[in-house]
Amino acid sequence: MLSIDWRPNPKDSVPLYQQIFAYMKNKIASGEWPINSKLPPQRTLARLLGVNRSTLTIALDDLIADGLLESKIGSSTWVANNTWSLLASTPTTNWTSYLNKGLHLPNLQTIQEINHLEFNPKFIRLGTGELSPEIFPKGMMDSILERLPSRINSLSYEEPRGLPFLREQISIYLSSFGINVSPSSILIVSGALQALQLICASLLPKDSTILLERPSYLFSLKLFQSMNMDFCGIPLDEEGIELAPISFYKKQKNVNLLYTIPCFQNPTGITMTEKRRKDMINLCQKEQLPIIEDDVYRELWLDEPPPMPLKALEKEGLVLYLGSLSKSLSPGLRIGWIVGPEPVIERLADIKMQNDYGSSSLSQWAAAEWFSSGLYQKHLEDVRIQLRSRRATACKSLESYFSDIATWQIPTGGFYIWLVLNQAISMQKLFKEALENGLIIHPGNLYDTLANRHLRLSYSYATLAELESGLFRLSILIRNLMKNP
Repeated sequence: MLSIDWRPNPKDSVPLYQQIFAYMKNKIASGEWPINSKLPPQRTLARLLGVNRSTLTIALDDLIADGLLESKIGSSTWVANNTWSLLASTPTTNWTSYLNKGLHLPNLQTIQEINHLEFNPKFIRLGTGELSPEIFPKGMMDSILERLPSRINSLSYEEPRGLPFLREQISIYLSSFGINVSPSSILIVSGALQALQLICASLLPKDSTILLERPSYLFSLKLFQSMNMDFCGIPLDEEGIELAPISFYKKQKNVNLLYTIPCFQNPTGITMTEKRRKDMINLCQKEQLPIIEDDVYRELWLDEPPPMPLKALEKEGLVLYLGSLSKSLSPGLRIGWIVGPEPVIERLADIKMQNDYGSSSLSQWAAAEWFSSGLYQKHLEDVRIQLRSRRATACKSLESYFSDIATWQIPTGGFYIWLVLNQAISMQKLFKEALENGLIIHPGNLYDTLANRHLRLSYSYATLAELESGLFRLSILIRNLMKNP
């Protein structure tokens, strides 16, 4: 679907509908909007343009009359393929046919809308899974960046596994919670998501099946379907992923890996208990089932440190361990890591070199300085203070506005509260009405198609005032949908 990055100027002497007409005509004439490109629904389009639907309708009718757009009752509006300009000139490339045949599937429509609107300051982001700009350690980052010129002699490509100094620092850091590995067993990647891509592309055969928790944020990504990977969801209980189904599915399907987020799981916030972790290691060793441990939320504990990682509980190389600075420090650094057996790391490093020839050298040096200076630990202490305050505000607001319409568990760390409504409602309606009221939410069905009574709420991004105001407004929308489904 086409994106809209412009709004008409109400102070201009040219009527709004004529400004919209000229904008869309230029997009089509320039080739930015190819033949058969679909426009957003009229309600969405009017919101993006900041006009009422009657103004938009006039502009669209004129474009249709000129043969630039086509529309059918009950259907969408798209760029026409019979314009006079096309008949009078050399036919243009039909990019839509290329888009439909690409190897990678597009994101879910809801995810696309979220990704576009999250950068609009007019919206309160109640589901964003990252630290607020208010928590960004600007003073510390300034100090880190000031030190780099004396350390960096060049910004050439780094070794395939990543900057040696950074891998040394990560090796020291991992030992603080029981993972004792050498730098040669560590690969620097551009975040945990790239780590997952590399693992799937490098180690798994076509049509592989990955076991994972249900719900899980991976269900919201089309990327792995594009890679011919099949997901099989395993239920969660209060101790983490249930173990009994693992052996069942291992016997029934071509299961190749188990993926888990054992600390403050996304989206439920559940932390796997120590006993469940030990039992899982024993079971997967027996089943010869490798584990991907996504531990990007570990440092974000608020009440007490979580149990030791799965990686620290085994010595046979069963677990590939993923870590990242994206959740705890800054997503823009694009620095994460994979820990695993040396032959696996070597293979993954080779594939990564084929993809991007290594993560940013500057980011790697900055990350190394964060670890070596001791500022990273100090920053984590500050983050926990901030997140405790935000959690308290979110839980107080939920108690005030949601106690009779939903249930939830108070999180012990991470970013998320998995809100369960007492009554099923249309998540699509709620999402659209929330947008119309300046709220961006994450419906539960993004993480599990059957989660039609759930929302993933985040207390990490919005300001305290926005959390209180946003949750109040959201409760009103939910109540109205419960009364008038």
